[in-house]
Amino acid sequence: MRGKRMEEPFYFDPIRIGIPAGAILRRLGFRRRLTRLPKSQEKWVADWVREAAGLITLKGVSRVLGIAANDGECVGLEGGDEFKSASLAGLLKGCTQALLMGSTAGGGIMEAIASAGRTGEMTRAVVFDAVASEMTDDALGWLMAYHAGGLRRRGGRLTARRYSAGYGDFALEYQRTFHRLLGLERIGVTLTDSCILVPEKSVTAICGVVNA
Repeated sequence: MRGKRMEEPFYFDPIRIGIPAGAILRRLGFRRRLTRLPKSQEKWVADWVREAAGLITLKGVSRVLGIAANDGECVGLEGGDEFKSASLAGLLKGCTQALLMGSTAGGGIMEAIASAGRTGEMTRAVVFDAVASEMTDDALGWLMAYHAGGLRRRGGRLTARRYSAGYGDFALEYQRTFHRLLGLERIGVTLTDSCILVPEKSVTAICGVVNA
């Protein structure tokens, strides 16, 4: 009897989401009812946010893999890959599958950030950076929502939280595993020798699938 074939990565190009204005302003240090800017500066920030969003081309990839083992310290995936992380094992406790995800804002926004820095437009560069960070992260949320809808119809759900390599005891070196399993080169993302994703505004994450 043949074993079940592993699910292949699914690519989303492009991902279209709205501009998360509130999250961007919070990242920039604005506090509701506390931060006040002159109207002219408010317009500059709003214009830069829109400009940055126009330079971003969000792409994403997701893949669902079965969890073969979880001993509380190490998570084994179907296919033989392992993630040694007690924090991740705790997140995935009781899960039968894992959802692996990756997203990127593309190279255009990074070129614009670098250009603004070279010409001394540091505030503009900071705003661009915040927009790229928040929209790339929101793309992961979009991927989770995409999968959550199908799971709900089958009586399942995703864990509310997701976890990324480089946080806590989940070593950054596992970016190599994400890059390989997700085929991140298909969405233009490469990996440096020190396990940094390029373009910089690219992220990966994992969450769990709980069956009802």
